[in-house]
Amino acid sequence: MPYSPGLKDIVAAETRLSHVDGEVGELVIAGYPLEEIAERATYEEMVHLLWHGNLPDKVDLRRFKGELAACRSIPRSSLEILRKAANERRSVIDAVRMAVASLPSTDDESDARTLVARLPSVVAAYWRLLQGKQPIEPDPVLGHVANLLYMLHGENPGEDRVRALTTYLNTVIDHGMNASTFTARVIVSTRSDFISAITGAIGALKGPLHGGAPGPVISVLEAIGDVGNAESYLREKLESGERLMGFGHAVYRVRDPRADVLSRAARSFFADEHDLYTLALHVEKTAIKLLEEYKPGRRLQTNVEFYTALLLKGLGLHPDLFTPMFAVGRVAGWVAHCMEQRSVDRIFRPESRYTGIESNRWTPVEDR
Repeated sequence: MPYSPGLKDIVAAETRLSHVDGEVGELVIAGYPLEEIAERATYEEMVHLLWHGNLPDKVDLRRFKGELAACRSIPRSSLEILRKAANERRSVIDAVRMAVASLPSTDDESDARTLVARLPSVVAAYWRLLQGKQPIEPDPVLGHVANLLYMLHGENPGEDRVRALTTYLNTVIDHGMNASTFTARVIVSTRSDFISAITGAIGALKGPLHGGAPGPVISVLEAIGDVGNAESYLREKLESGERLMGFGHAVYRVRDPRADVLSRAARSFFADEHDLYTLALHVEKTAIKLLEEYKPGRRLQTNVEFYTALLLKGLGLHPDLFTPMFAVGRVAGWVAHCMEQRSVDRIFRPESRYTGIESNRWTPVEDR
């Protein structure tokens, strides 16, 4: 059998949820070009679209929002796990994984709502516990994203902040058969429950080659500090063999379309002439030029991480929250893939090629 490391170019599933064309830089979410829908829809509308195949009308949207809002509270046992994790100063993504794993599973439909509704509550509660503050109970009157910001900061957010974070969550809600999505589908393929599947997906997302990468972008921008330092700093990184964070993607050979959407969403949070956004634009331009110089033909362009970091920084979020926020956005897509996989009901069971020794013979321990 042919061997494909990482299952590259192997088609293992069919999906109606999203389509990624890396050659032309296109991302389609359930039939809608990303740039058509991400900046307009609410997060609840996007979830409904993925789960039901259509955007809801006013009546359906009101009902769906109510169903999600009713599931936001964290069980006492899960909250106790978060308190213990905070006492040990565990990382946010580790604490989120532990808390999600502790959520009770009942049936697929209930689990789906629970996961999407409670993940923001878990992230916000743990972040406040790390700061020595008490978690804030969710407000059922607020929408999904507004409630998340409220639980984080303890005050009702402005519409601009809600729209910006909504755009981000919409932008990362699904992205083909990525590592964490595949992990979720593999787990569900064994007829396991959605809670277990999403726990596994969060573990996959933690890796720096997947969702764990946006944070270092801010560190790079802060280290550069001024546009005059950008080229020398980036050259040094490239000459030492380091990767430039926020550039290059396993699928896209042109600029990641999500970068354009998030760049527009981030712009309004940086009003000064000599601000982080201006620096980021210069760093992006310089990095692309240098990548072509040092790695000609590799087509390494801006990816979603670069402007994710800038947008979330503009919203006042600490880099430790960047990967958990990715999970808050992606969880609805993970669940949608779990639903698809459940309908297929076929276990993933790829082959492996044995490369070990074939001639060993047993020797008793006293003769070894």
